[in-house]
Order: sequence, then structure tokens, then C-alpha cells
Amino acid sequence: MTKTRRPRPAAPRSTGRATAAALALTGLLAVSGCSGGSEPVRQAGGPAVAAEPAALSPSATFTGGAYGSPSGSAAASGSASVAALTPDVTAKLDAAIKQAMAQVGVPGVIVGYTTPKDTYQRTFGVADKNSGAPMSLDMYMRIGSVTKTFTATGILRLVDQGKVGLDDPISKYLPNVPGGDGITIRELGDMRSGLYNYTFDPDFQQAFFTNPDRPFTPDELLAYAFKHPANFAPDSKFEYSNTNLILLGLVVEKVGGLPLTEYLKQQVFTPAGLSRTSLPTDAAYPTPHAHGYTNQTLSGGVEDSTDWNPSWAWSAGAVISSLSDLHTWSKVLATGTPLVSPTTQAERLKVKDVGPSPDLAYGFGLFKTHGWIGHNGSLPGYESVVLYLPEAQASLVILLNTDILHDGSEPSTALARAITQIVSPNNVYTLPAPPGSASPSASSSPTATGSSGSSGSPTATTSPRAPGASASLHIS
Repeated sequence: MTKTRRPRPAAPRSTGRATAAALALTGLLAVSGCSGGSEPVRQAGGPAVAAEPAALSPSATFTGGAYGSPSGSAAASGSASVAALTPDVTAKLDAAIKQAMAQVGVPGVIVGYTTPKDTYQRTFGVADKNSGAPMSLDMYMRIGSVTKTFTATGILRLVDQGKVGLDDPISKYLPNVPGGDGITIRELGDMRSGLYNYTFDPDFQQAFFTNPDRPFTPDELLAYAFKHPANFAPDSKFEYSNTNLILLGLVVEKVGGLPLTEYLKQQVFTPAGLSRTSLPTDAAYPTPHAHGYTNQTLSGGVEDSTDWNPSWAWSAGAVISSLSDLHTWSKVLATGTPLVSPTTQAERLKVKDVGPSPDLAYGFGLFKTHGWIGHNGSLPGYESVVLYLPEAQASLVILLNTDILHDGSEPSTALARAITQIVSPNNVYTLPAPPGSASPSASSSPTATGSSGSSGSPTATTSPRAPGASASLHIS
């Protein structure tokens, strides 16, 4: 593998500026706002994407609401219908993706959409802005917070084996978790623990941005979180926190008796048929892969983050995968088959609304939005969306090599919206922008938007978007 050294900022930033950046490991719900805390704003700009295709005749209609949704507002809007991939529809997809890429500034993207009858797989743009090498369908990509779906599945495998109970307190497995006697495994996976998100901690942000190549241990990550008080009582609110998944990763290791990377390989990746998916233990990146581009940097400038060490994201966002594996995974995640029993899968799908936005809810390490089940991900340089529409047996996977926000929203959301407006007009993927994500001008100084004390509303990605004006770390 050719190592690409990340360019260093021309001049060092002050600690104050660095801590205004939030390391956002985000996914479908880029939820912001820790109670009593503040959330930095990531730099963004440009016109919003408006790809509104004409109505298309669906090849088949699948009736029904959101898959197993117990809360009415999380139900799908209308029946699930998908368009047949005729030459005309395929041409419209090609055009909409190119338009969205141009408008939100995406260097390269891999897109895959499948139904029982149709397959659409395309690459657009470049994998390396310096050489101009194109994206290819076989590339490995960093997937950010989609990692959470694998860690959560590891827990559910232990539940099926009778080794872990979803309603057990975390203190049963790990000592020294603040308030651990009152926080359950379920509340961690549902993002309802109230524990402070370590990626918001100024000391962590400074340590990471000063040296993105350095390794972090899970205990170091938790130490950043545990020096802060809880944001709210367990299960009283929803708030996306990467701290929750670090704890679940440690539970998997302790109860499963293996390092997390080995446990996931043996209990999740291999039995699910995922031969191109791994949780790295360092910055190693199999080839071929795309270069990633981010402005989550001390300087606020765009840098190549390809070889940054993802250990800071670990069980919350460090997995590497590919288009083919993620197509397989989207269905396994939504249905549980063949990894999780129907009873345990039903527990996973007990989603709860996450905020004021309708048609958006979170379960045990996954979300439901407008009928789609899955997760999104974002970490410096890369974004992903992995979705499954059960009624249509449709899978959608989008992999990008940038995480730079556009008008405060994830570029992956713009692409997913443009695609679903064409292929599933009754189930259009839409996520609200992160609170406080208004685009600052390039000359403005970074500001932090204070939290109102609410749990935060989901945004363009499934994890809390902890954006900084110039630098922010998000892992989806």
C-alpha cells in the first residue's frame, strides 16, 4: 500500500480554535447538542441540491408502513414503491448523481442499488484528486458510523447465546462507568444513556487534530467522556453518543473472549458472507481504496485524510468495507438473517422517535427513516449510506470520499435524496441538517452554538454531528 502523508497546517492553531472543532463520528442521525454543553459549527457553503425528477411509473408496488415501527411517526410516508430500472430511469439516475456531486462538491462516489429484478452499480468522479485515478466498484472504503451496526450485531449475537441481556446494567460487565448501575445495554445501543460524547471533549479534539496519526485506546477515549457529568437521566432522551458504542465494544470483548476485530470477523463478518469487511487495529488500509478529503483540520483547509489512524473511532466508526459486502449487509441488518434470531431482531427494531423530525427513529444500532432501515456514516474524508427497504427488498449503498458539509448538511444525504427521489418516490431519504449548522463565511471566526438542553435533533447523518467551524470530527 502506498502511504500518503497528510499535509500539515502551514501554521499551528491555538488550543481555543482547535477545541472549537468537534470530532464528529456521525451516522444517519448527526444529532447535536449535549445538555449543558455546546456544539461547534462546521464550515459549509453553496446552493442546496434540487434534483426533483418527474414522477416515474413503479415496476411494482409494495404496500405497508415502516418495517416493524412501534411509533407512529416513524412509519413510512405512503406505500413503498420502486421504479423499474429502464434505460430512461437509469439515465435519470446518472444525471441526478452527477448533478448532486457537482453541487455539493464530491470528488468521487460509488453507488449501488439493487432489487430482486434490477441492479444499478456505478462509479463517478475520482478516487485521487492528484493523479485523477477514477473510482472503481471494487474499492475498499472507510464507512464511519455504519460500524455501529456491526458492533451492535456483535452484542445481539451474545444476547442470543444467553451471555448478555439487553436490560442488564452496563455495570454488570464493566466497572467504573459513571451511573453504570442505572444504564442498560439497550440504552447504550438506543443512544439513550445520557453519557457525554467523548468526541465533543476539547482535550480529545486537541489531541487528535494535533496528530491524527496517533493511536487511541478505548480506555483513553472513555476517560475523555467520563470527566464530564451525564447530560440527562438514562432513557429520558435521545442523544447520539459515540461513547455508547465504545462501551458496547468492550462488552463484546469481555464476554466474547476475543479482541473485537477477531470477534466481529468470526461472529459477524464471516457468517454474514462479508469477505471484504474488517475492523483495522491501526491505520492499515487494503488496496484498492480511494483517498479521503476533509476540512476537519486544525487549519480549516482541505487535507488528505486517507491514512489517518481510525483508532479514535474504534467500535463506533473504524470499519472498512466495500460495495458488494455492504449490499449483503443491508439486508442482514434489516432482517437479522442469518445472524440474529427473530425474537432478538424484533428487540433491535423497537425504534423510538429521536426528535421533532417526523419519519425518523432509532433502534439498537440502526435507524428507520421514510421506510428505509439502515445507518449512515461519516468520519474525516469519507461518508457512507447503507439502507434497505424491506417491502421492496431494495438495497441502496453510497460511498463517498469526502465528508465536507454543504450548507450544513452531509453530502451523502444529498446523494441519497437525489437517488431515492427517482427509485422510490414514496420513500425519499431526507435527514434534517444538524442544529446550528448554518454556513459561516470563510472569513468568519468559529463560533459554538450553545445547546438548549434538548436531546438534539437528528441531522443529515445518523450520528451526532459535532462540527467545528473549521475542524470537526464526525464519525457516522
